Amino acid sequence: MTKHLVKAELHLHIEGGAFPALVEKQAQKYNVDTSSFIKDGSYIWSDFTTFLHAYDQASMLFKTEEDYALLAETYLSSIAAEGAIYGEIIVSTDHGIAAGLSADAYIDGLIAGMEAAKAKTGIESRIMLSGVRHLGVDRVIAAAEYGAKRRHPWITGYNMAGEERNGRVADFARAFDIARDAGLGISIHAGELCGAFSVRDALDIVKPDRIGHGVRAIEDPELVARLADSGTVLEVCPGSNIALKVFPDFKSHPLRAFYEAGVKVTLNSDDPPFFHTTLGKEYEIAANEMGFDEAALNTMTRTAIEAAFVDEDTRAALMAKL
Repeated sequence: MTKHLVKAELHLHIEGGAFPALVEKQAQKYNVDTSSFIKDGSYIWSDFTTFLHAYDQASMLFKTEEDYALLAETYLSSIAAEGAIYGEIIVSTDHGIAAGLSADAYIDGLIAGMEAAKAKTGIESRIMLSGVRHLGVDRVIAAAEYGAKRRHPWITGYNMAGEERNGRVADFARAFDIARDAGLGISIHAGELCGAFSVRDALDIVKPDRIGHGVRAIEDPELVARLADSGTVLEVCPGSNIALKVFPDFKSHPLRAFYEAGVKVTLNSDDPPFFHTTLGKEYEIAANEMGFDEAALNTMTRTAIEAAFVDEDTRAALMAKL
């Protein structure tokens, strides 16, 4: 059992952290029918495309600053109850804009929820702004430009998420240059739906501090060795990988192979209610399905805090809680 372990999370899409019960309350508030994407208290989807549809439909039910404050506070409080002392949330201003909010109002709402969760539970959190790959190069660059312009101590990272099969990493390189020049930590989704080549492209072109997923790197032993040598951190999401059929089962998942090869790995939940998981369950999966002992799980948490996009005083305070 891992309930007593201190935990930390680096890879959570905030709209993907909206559990169906909360979404259905929002639907009642706005008089929206959820039957096309929620059934019997669970999200309905069958592949990555329909998953994105359900995700976007749920996201559209958060329409005000107060809605987003509620979402952030609810999610962060939930992982704090599972033992988390830190959580990074991946956010896309495009979702807020699609719901009718300005980018600033969207971010202000999230920050209010983060502050409320910290006041209530003590959990520390930060924002990783994200460009959505399948919305095109211009939107991804615009997200980076917003991150460079919107200065806030809790906006500390930049990522690119979305449909990995759209375009080449090189198409989006400018966005990462903008974000890096603004002092933001860099992560990128790679090696999830696409193979090892996408991880290699990310390393060559983006030179990220961390990679979201990265698990398909296991297909190339030389690339695994490169990840270990470079110290690039993988934000691994086992439950998500199995749900999306990146691997057929936990026995075939490469988390242990990466760990034993010296790759720095962390545990994360990605979009937990869509994949019937939580951050706490990811630690349970690692222990019960993959055979990691407490020392190894603690190492992953320590790696997450070492790789967190936070100032050094905050990092030291988090480390003291391990």
